[in-house]
Amino acid sequence: MTTRALVLTSSILGEDGQSIALAEHFRTQAAGRDGLTITARDLVADELPHLTQPELASWQVPADERSVDQRALAERSDALIRELHEHDVVVLAVPMYNLGVPSQLKAWFDRVLRAGETFRYTESGPKGLIEGKRAVILAARGGQYAGTAMDSQTPHLKGMLGLIGITEVDVVFAEGLALGETHREAALKEAKQAIEGLVQGL
Repeated sequence: MTTRALVLTSSILGEDGQSIALAEHFRTQAAGRDGLTITARDLVADELPHLTQPELASWQVPADERSVDQRALAERSDALIRELHEHDVVVLAVPMYNLGVPSQLKAWFDRVLRAGETFRYTESGPKGLIEGKRAVILAARGGQYAGTAMDSQTPHLKGMLGLIGITEVDVVFAEGLALGETHREAALKEAKQAIEGLVQGL
């Protein structure tokens, strides 16, 4: 049985980004594991625009009634949701920008968190419609935030994933990367070892 992983990167630093290095390590480890395939999407190179009212409105129109422009707008979300359904694991390689996620990654979430498609509202609250999937967050940070009140990023990511039904989430932290070479090397080594263990368990 093949496990399909969708790896999303969102660093504006390209090859110099530490989250990119973590994603590359994940892909390298996956390449040596039978039965695990990777789809990579660079949300900076293939950048999505900010969500607008016309695009949001296009989702509300039945597919066979959309205008040419509405079909083009709706296809952004439709294609990303199809891609999400086609994979078993979502890997988010995430740098921390001003205590939050990159806007490029938020633009992706804005297309896949879609009422009626990936979650629905019920009397007891939202119910996720994406079932049987798991996520891995590869978090690269200059400072040390995990487990503190300043880590607003991790709960935000878990909340967005949970909204659509992905509640099995592993987080790998590479923190303190701006605190000197020795600290950076140790943090990256530990994170890469954690990635290797996760890959073997997929």
